[in-house]
Amino acid sequence: MIAITGAAGFIGSNLAHRLSRQGRELLLVDDPPTAEKAVNWAGLGRYRFIPMDEFLDELPVLEGSVEAVFHLGACSSTTETDWSYLLRNNVEYTRRLWQWCARGGQPFYYASSAATYGDGSQGFSDRTPPTELRPLNLYGKSKNDFDAWALDEVARGGAAPAGWAGFKFFNVYGPRERHKGKMASVVWHARRQILETGEVRLFRSNDPAYPDGGQLRDFVFVEDCIDNMLWLWEHPEATGVFNSGTGVARTFQDLALAVFAALDREPRIQYVDMPESLSRQYQNYTQADMSKLREAGCSRAATTLEDGVRRTLAPDGAASGAEIAA
Repeated sequence: MIAITGAAGFIGSNLAHRLSRQGRELLLVDDPPTAEKAVNWAGLGRYRFIPMDEFLDELPVLEGSVEAVFHLGACSSTTETDWSYLLRNNVEYTRRLWQWCARGGQPFYYASSAATYGDGSQGFSDRTPPTELRPLNLYGKSKNDFDAWALDEVARGGAAPAGWAGFKFFNVYGPRERHKGKMASVVWHARRQILETGEVRLFRSNDPAYPDGGQLRDFVFVEDCIDNMLWLWEHPEATGVFNSGTGVARTFQDLALAVFAALDREPRIQYVDMPESLSRQYQNYTQADMSKLREAGCSRAATTLEDGVRRTLAPDGAASGAEIAA
């Protein structure tokens, strides 16, 4: 049985579907799913559900029955200001799962975040020690703090899981994310805008080095992130904190045009002013350095932005009918 926390969420539910198609038995851990999230589990095979706030208490009775833990559950709000909550939910919870896996010999894979890189002024290399990074928000700090703890635990010879990795996910998009609302990817917001108004709204640039719509992001298809996770599970000798992106930065205009093409619509893009509150901390460029994972041996080519958007929005593709119809 494979345990997935955050299993009703975006990346977690897509991982659950991939493993279910492989015939795996699943232990799904999350808050009791809302109707919007429950659709993410439609079509899954065998699984058992445990609420997130009960999972840690259930660990003693799960000894010997869990093959691996994929810990994707966390508070992911970049505007959360309650540090005690983030410390408890994102750091201490993850630490307890790490320690349980270390004692029992289970592999452990967890979600870090590209938010650990802060304003990007120090680059986006997963070889940079967490102690040298300066996240811009408390969410990023919580992820960076756990990365630092895990690496220090290993460096000082502490107990570690039988195979482990943290994943710094970049701008992930794909099916089963409609429940995220305003936190959903630009792909989903662009789709909604096109269907409602016939056009996409993008921010004007706040930096003369970038044209309007020319701001750059490493947009990564969710199935590529799952490929990375499963490859490292299959190769437990490769451990550490790894970027999960494409290694190629694309513009927001590129993304908008890919959505128009996927919907078979003529492009219409309107540029709007960026809110001042956002402009002060806006990143005009992100691009994952993927060399560490490639050198470990994971050589699968990333999905192109155009193909990933097409697969995300195709009615007969990976996205559920309920998502497309909404």
